[in-house]
Amino acid sequence: MGAGAAGLLAVLGAGALALLLLRAAGALSRALRAARGRGAELATFGAWAVVTGATSGIGRAYAQELARRGLNVVLISRSLQRLKQVAAEIEEQHGRSTRVIEADFTRGPEIYASIGTALQGLEIGILVNNVGMTYAAKPVNFLDVPNIDKMLSDIVNCNVLSVPQMTRIVLPQMLTRKKGVIINLSSETGRHPQPQVTVYSATKVFVDFFSRSLEAEYHSQGILVQPFLLSSVTL
Repeated sequence: MGAGAAGLLAVLGAGALALLLLRAAGALSRALRAARGRGAELATFGAWAVVTGATSGIGRAYAQELARRGLNVVLISRSLQRLKQVAAEIEEQHGRSTRVIEADFTRGPEIYASIGTALQGLEIGILVNNVGMTYAAKPVNFLDVPNIDKMLSDIVNCNVLSVPQMTRIVLPQMLTRKKGVIINLSSETGRHPQPQVTVYSATKVFVDFFSRSLEAEYHSQGILVQPFLLSSVTL
């Protein structure tokens, strides 16, 4: 399964939603054949996918494509109105079941108990840790970040804490079934130090290292974990 792991993450990339979904079809099929030694549908990993930050951009594209591929989708984001809108689109266009969970990932650990409760009993085959944020203003030096006290807490909670917390919730039932895919959205800004987006860049290093270490720990148990490096910031 390891030989095709990196290819699986090429399924969805940055760019316009229409082009993203068009490219996803062939790339996903090739990656799964390489990973599992045979043609496989995404639903073989589990009936449900979970996507954080699912109401716009890459997260919304993942949710749409996963539904098109036959999975039911749990959409998690902070705007209930937008969640309901995307859920309705998925159900109408792809005929899949959806669930929505309203959660503000800029808050601390207290949000995860209710998320865990909402996900209980679902056969989750794919987790996409997509939610992320950067500075509200243009790139600036560290001490010039607007509202720095709140921003530091928000960005670390959203970009860093969300990834291991969501993994902690979903991974145990994947291990029970000996299969699952966890895709963590990282960034090219995490490859090297990036002045003026210092904190954002550092959070993406965490996502990259966490993903690679988790893959080493659980690969032999049927779990595929990969960071997906974006060339631009996903909000």
